Amino acid sequence: MYPIVLLLQMFTDYSSNAALDTRYEKLEKMSEAGYGRVYKAKDKESGEIVALKKMRMPLGNDEDGIHYTTLREIAALKKIQHPNIVGLLDVALGESRLYLIYEFCDADLKRYMNNIRGLLSAQLVKELMYQMVMGITYCHMHHLLHRDLKPQNILVKKGVLKLAGFALARALPIPMRTLTHEVVTLWYRAPEILLGCKHYSVGVDMWSIGCIFAELVTKQPLFPSDSEIDQLYRIFRVCGTPTEAMWPGVSQLPDWKPTLPYWNPKAMGSIVPGLDEQGVDLLAQMLTYDPKRRISGKDALHHPYFADLDPSWKAKFQADC
Repeated sequence: MYPIVLLLQMFTDYSSNAALDTRYEKLEKMSEAGYGRVYKAKDKESGEIVALKKMRMPLGNDEDGIHYTTLREIAALKKIQHPNIVGLLDVALGESRLYLIYEFCDADLKRYMNNIRGLLSAQLVKELMYQMVMGITYCHMHHLLHRDLKPQNILVKKGVLKLAGFALARALPIPMRTLTHEVVTLWYRAPEILLGCKHYSVGVDMWSIGCIFAELVTKQPLFPSDSEIDQLYRIFRVCGTPTEAMWPGVSQLPDWKPTLPYWNPKAMGSIVPGLDEQGVDLLAQMLTYDPKRRISGKDALHHPYFADLDPSWKAKFQADC
C-alpha cells in the first residue's frame, strides 16, 4: 500500500471530495467489481459526460493506503497522453474513497464487437488495429509496458479506440530486471511468460495485440483456455510446438519440459479466414515465438497492411510515433 500523501505529492491537480460532489452529477452505475464502482457522470461546469471510478480504500491499519496497482494506473495515465489512450481527467480524495475521473467512452472493445451484427468489415478491423498499435507504440516509446491488453481493457469512443486498464502497467526497466509472470489475462498471455521467462519486454504487449487482431476478424477468442498448460497447448496447436530453431533458448526457460507434446504449425491464413495476405503476414509477425523476432509496434505501423489507410486519417493519431 502507498500513503495518500504520496499521491498528493505526485499529483497536485486533485480535487477534494466536497469539490467532487459539487462538480460531478452521477447519472447511472455502469459496472461494479472488487475495486469499487464506475458511474457515468456529468461535469456540471463543462457539461461533459465522464466516467467516475469510485475506488474503495482499505480500512484499519492501512486506512491511509492506496493499492500499488491504483497508483500505477494513475502514474501511467499522467505520464502518457495520446488520442488512443484513455484520458485521466481528475483525481479526487474522500474519506476511505478515491475517485478517478476519466473521459467517457461508449463501450469496451468486446461490447463494441458484440454490438455489430455479423463480422466486422475488413476496413473497420484495419482502422481499429492501426489505432491499437499506435496507442501501444506510444506507450513503448515512453518506456511503459501495458501488460494486460485484452478487449475489456480497450475502449471505443465515437469510433476512436483508446487503451485503458493500466493497473498492471510497469515502466520499462533499463537495464532489464526480473519482472513477475503473474500478468496479462490468460487468453492473451505471451508464451515467454507462460514458460516462466522473468526478463520480458515490449513483445508481451505485441503478442496480446496479435491475439486481439485475430479476435477482431473472427469475433472469437484465439486461445480461450482454462489453465496455463491448456493455454500453452492451444498456442502450440496453432503456432506449432516451439523448437530451438524457431526460438533460440526456449528449452532453457524455467517452465519448459522436453515432454511437451509436439504439434506442427498451422497455416495462419486458415486461422483467420477472410483476412487478406498482408493482414495474415502482420498477424504471423505478432505471433512469432521468439520475442527478439516478434514485430515491434513501430515496425507494425509501417507494415503494408496499413498502407491503404488515408494518410490524413492516420495523421490524427501520429503524436510522436
